[in-house]
Formats: sequence, C-alpha cells, structure tokens
Amino acid sequence: MRHRSAVTVAMLAGLAALSGCVTGDVPAQGTLVSAIPSSSPFAGATGAAHAWSAQRMRGAQSFRHQPGISHTPPPTTSNARVGAVFGHGGNGDHFCTGSVVDSPGKSVVITAAHCIHTGKDGGYQTDLAFVPGYRDGQTPNGIWPITKMVVDDHWAQSSDPGYDVGFVIVGKLDGKRIADVLGANSFGYNAGYDNNVRITGYPASGQDPISCVNKATKFQTDQMKVDCTGYSGGTSGSPWLTHFNRATRTGEVIGVIGGYQTGGDTDDTSYSPYFNDAIKSLYDKAVGEERQGQMS
Repeated sequence: MRHRSAVTVAMLAGLAALSGCVTGDVPAQGTLVSAIPSSSPFAGATGAAHAWSAQRMRGAQSFRHQPGISHTPPPTTSNARVGAVFGHGGNGDHFCTGSVVDSPGKSVVITAAHCIHTGKDGGYQTDLAFVPGYRDGQTPNGIWPITKMVVDDHWAQSSDPGYDVGFVIVGKLDGKRIADVLGANSFGYNAGYDNNVRITGYPASGQDPISCVNKATKFQTDQMKVDCTGYSGGTSGSPWLTHFNRATRTGEVIGVIGGYQTGGDTDDTSYSPYFNDAIKSLYDKAVGEERQGQMS
C-alpha cells in the first residue's frame, strides 16, 4: 500500500482548512444546524463506534472534499460575503461573481474587470446590483445597488489580461454598510504564486454557489492558474481566498477568476491576474472613490 508523504498530508490539511470543513465557520443567520438526536443508535454507542471521539471526527472531516472537485458550500458567514452580480438592478439574470473586501468605508466589492467594463473600445456596464449569499432565488442578505465601478486604464484601453480586476462600491441598504453587516475578507497582494486557495462562485446556469479548494500555481508572468471543476460562465470574479483565520473566519483575497482568456476557456481550469503593486494601486483608487462618494 502506498502511503501519503508528510508533504502531501500537510498540503491536504491546508486545503481542508480552506474548504471550511475545519475552519469552525458558522452557519449564516437563519440557517439550521442538525445534530444526532438522543434516540439515535449512535448516541452513547460503545466499542468501535465509541472510538470516534469529537476530536477524531473533526480530523476525519479534513478529507470530506477532494482537492480540485467543486461542491455546493453551506451558507456560512464567510460564504455570505460572496455573491452574484445581477443586471437590471437585481431584476435581471446573474452573470458574474463578487465578494466583499475590507476597506475604510466598508463598501467595496471585488470582481473581474470584464464583469463591469467591456474593455477596449467599450465602457462600464450600467444598472448592476450585488446579491451576497444568493441561493435558489432567495436574497437572504439583501440586494445592494452598485453605485461606482473602478477598473485600471490598461483594461479600459487595451483589455490587458494582467489588469482584469475590478472593484465596485455598493450603496447602503437600510442605512447600513455591507461590511458592517457581513464582515469582509482582506485584500491581499504580492502573496506569491503558490498558495492553497478556496474559490467560491456562481455559475450562471445554476441558482447556488460552488466552492473548491486546490493549490494555485504560476501560469505565466502576472497570471495564476488553478484546477477546479465546474467553473463555467458566471463564475468570473470569484474570489481566491487564502490564509483563512479560523478565529475571525476571514481570509485574504489574492485573486479573482479572470485574466488569461478572461478566466479560462474550459470549466475545469481557471486563471487570475497576479495581485501585484499595480492591482494594489487599483484597490487604493477604489478606496478613494469610496471615500469621495461617502463625503458627497
């Protein structure tokens, strides 16, 4: 029998933590948590079954989701920060994905540039909305109007795949800012090409998100790639989350599906621009636009 090397075990453990199986993430508000009832034959069991202590069961969950294979994630607090981008103010179809990132004004969402600007010889989309935690036609966390969009000039003028990253500012909903309601992941840059990442996104053909964990690698200069199944149209802009903190249930967004071939021409391999100093400058520009909007 072949045995996993220590390196393989460490990598799988890291991927499992990102999958949410061992992160200690909690269900989003309004969801149910099931437990084994006291009348269950497993309650108070002895012998081999008794050997499965709570600690051992938590360890077993580490391999629940195979790296590179997508699944429908539970509606947890961290997953609620990822949402679908809709046309016609939320009344149209969803066609891209975005996620909340931390900012001083608590109102910034990251996505792919091609989701909000058509690139060379084009312009910004209009009448868009962000729906975090969207599932099966339901909008548990509200429909947030997109009030401002920001892409780099390199994308706007030449559709440069190295700059296929965009930011949007969302308006308040019921007087509240989105990150105050849902929390936010941090914006990470210059994090290196090789990271274990969790990618969550919304295929346009479905009504639920999918999630996958695997190791991202360098594809070419300023482009990363990852193998994950089922990331079809609609998943552009899906965040690449790493360095997940189990205590705060937050991580760093170091990529989004986009870039090379606007994210890839097959469903099972996705790409992202590498978040370098230029993408950090774009994030800073979005923060400036956010500040200006809140002062006006």
